[in-house]
Amino acid sequence: MSTAELHWQTAKLPNAKPIEGRFIRLEKLDAVRHCDGLWTALQGPNSDPKLWDYLPYGPFNQRAEFDNWLSRLAAGNDPWFYTVIDRETGIVDGCLSLMSIVPDHGRIEIGHVMFGGAMQRTAKGTEVIYLLAKESFALGHRRLEWKCNDSNQRSKRAAERFGFTFEGTFRQHMVVKGINRDTTWYSITDAEWPALQQAFEGWLAVDNFEGGQQIRSLETFRG
Repeated sequence: MSTAELHWQTAKLPNAKPIEGRFIRLEKLDAVRHCDGLWTALQGPNSDPKLWDYLPYGPFNQRAEFDNWLSRLAAGNDPWFYTVIDRETGIVDGCLSLMSIVPDHGRIEIGHVMFGGAMQRTAKGTEVIYLLAKESFALGHRRLEWKCNDSNQRSKRAAERFGFTFEGTFRQHMVVKGINRDTTWYSITDAEWPALQQAFEGWLAVDNFEGGQQIRSLETFRG
């Protein structure tokens, strides 16, 4: 990027309008309406046993503790949490957030990704990231970030699959649950997004699936 003046306006903040996809709907987290569904998705018998390994909170053994935590998340503006709802069944599949929101510089991050076991490795998970990336750039952001513990191989593979560019590792960046965290950084810029958006939409298209299985991988749509 040159030092020339940017013809760019301050980005907008996220809002409470639902975001509709083909498979899922994203709703602003409501601790009352969504608590039962999220408890089942994140703590129930079919939840992901590795879900909490790299998160700074959880797991929750007591429902009251979980509900209090959820209420704090819902009350905040950064992170701005969304609940993931299956459009066909109405079942709550998980939640995630937009966070580290800096409108003056057009910077925003997808984080706190918490999907129930049944949602993982499905088209719904990919559509969620597509919808939040699309929303982030529609709000006027110049940069979308993805950060994770350098030991979190699943998150790193996901970032690469989604088309984020690796930028480096911040060593001894945090202490999480008493353990050192080196943080790996990825990003997508607004200049890169149009081609990535086209790839996401090609992958999510009806004719790219047969019997519920993909025909072409997301990476192949990026050429």
